[in-house]
Amino acid sequence: MKRQGKHNKNVMIFGKNSGMNKTTLDVGRAITAALLLIMSAVAFAQTFPSRPIRLVVPAAPGGGTDILARLLSPELTKQFGQQIVIENRAGGATMIGTEFVARSAPDGHTMVISTTPHAINPTLYRKVPFDPVKDFTMISQLGLTTTVLVVHPSLPVNNVKEFIALAKARPGQLTAGTAAGNSAYLAVEMLKSMAKLDAVNIPYKGAGQALTDLVAGHIQFQVNTLLAAKPFIERGRLRAIGVCSANRTNALPNVQAIGETLKGFETSGWYALLGPAGIPREITLRIHDGFAKSLRIPEITKRLADQGVEVTAGTPDELNRIMPLEIKKWGEVVKSSGAMPG
Repeated sequence: MKRQGKHNKNVMIFGKNSGMNKTTLDVGRAITAALLLIMSAVAFAQTFPSRPIRLVVPAAPGGGTDILARLLSPELTKQFGQQIVIENRAGGATMIGTEFVARSAPDGHTMVISTTPHAINPTLYRKVPFDPVKDFTMISQLGLTTTVLVVHPSLPVNNVKEFIALAKARPGQLTAGTAAGNSAYLAVEMLKSMAKLDAVNIPYKGAGQALTDLVAGHIQFQVNTLLAAKPFIERGRLRAIGVCSANRTNALPNVQAIGETLKGFETSGWYALLGPAGIPREITLRIHDGFAKSLRIPEITKRLADQGVEVTAGTPDELNRIMPLEIKKWGEVVKSSGAMPG
């Protein structure tokens, strides 16, 4: 009996030791799995990209976002060694194209050039089909953009003061056209509110379509990115009468800031690169580096500067910090502009 008891005791002691060994084994397995996962991610990043990269422009062709994507595309092809496929998915105040990217595989092969509406829409619209932060991998703030108030040359005005006087003399007769929900749309609404103007602001599917109608004389004025509008300004097909930034821009040094006439008026936009949530960190950094190198090529930087775009090429961490602040800031702008939620 004693031997049996002793034997049982030994069995129990062995069982405790076995438990300790099992715990150690489980920890070891977890560490091994984590290391394999890291090694796999690094290996995946080293082979990225493995196929053409789809770059979604959530707007119609011809607008500032589309122009930026097509300007960068040849250099990005060199940087990544794969074709860059630009895909215009317009509509829903950029939400259609942006949602498409949010639902895509997080492997780095599908991205969107996002603009200010990404921060505006959560306040301007009652229903947004994604979380503007949680559903995306923040890759880079590409640049800051200048927007400009332009009129058709047939309109007999040369500055903001004259424009306001004419609009008040023709209540309800002047028509603007801007892409629905973007910073230009809000700029027109702010202008109407601050100057107490009775004018129509038609929401277009994309800024490019609105620009075409303005050049054709179907509408009388709009706010658009300088990147899109400047070629028409230089050819005399549009007249710039005010920039929306706080100060005058070197790209149009003789055009006043709207705030010089309307104290406190200021809006500015940006371009940012986003991917679906869950892109591995190593791939995110690889994408950022490719875009940053392309943007910092002197010829591209200068061309963008001449069109009112200041290259920033910010890091993923910087964009993660900036985006929530932009959503808050533009939420306040929406409320102060008088724009009604859709």
